[in-house]
Amino acid sequence: MMDEQVILPDMTGAYEAVLPDEAATRALGRALAGLVEPGDLIALWGDLGMGKSVLARALIQEAQRLAGGQVEDVPSPTFTLVQTYEAGGLSLAHFDLYRIGAPEEIYELGLDEALETGAALIEWPGRLEDLLPEERLDILIEERDKERAARLKGPARLIEGVRAALRQKRPAGEK
Repeated sequence: MMDEQVILPDMTGAYEAVLPDEAATRALGRALAGLVEPGDLIALWGDLGMGKSVLARALIQEAQRLAGGQVEDVPSPTFTLVQTYEAGGLSLAHFDLYRIGAPEEIYELGLDEALETGAALIEWPGRLEDLLPEERLDILIEERDKERAARLKGPARLIEGVRAALRQKRPAGEK
């Protein structure tokens, strides 16, 4: 279960994407990869095992592929708290805040610096409480009737870009 102390963002009017399987979660991450710009913050909300790391991994690897660089293995930064990847000229910082003790620890982890030079993905963003920047894309992944759904709310360019990308057919080999 999600930490009861975490207050979820208001998702009223959010765009919803049905995620019937892990391939659909990866497709959502890949759709975002071509849209992310320096300064973008993507907050990934959801219970344990909902696919936050799967989405982040797909986004990072697709951004690297699109940039023509080496596609790296992308483990969850559960114990390191933050891992940074390069995708062409874009730096992508992947934060997992599940284990932080206090919201202020984000300053030591370098979120501000990450957003100056690139984009950031944050798993467990509710751990930041009032320190979570207001300008962000929130993605809430939830269980719905034996499948998952992602609700997205944030900058229109990201939402509209995702909608357009998801309307296209999935690449060969994806289920």
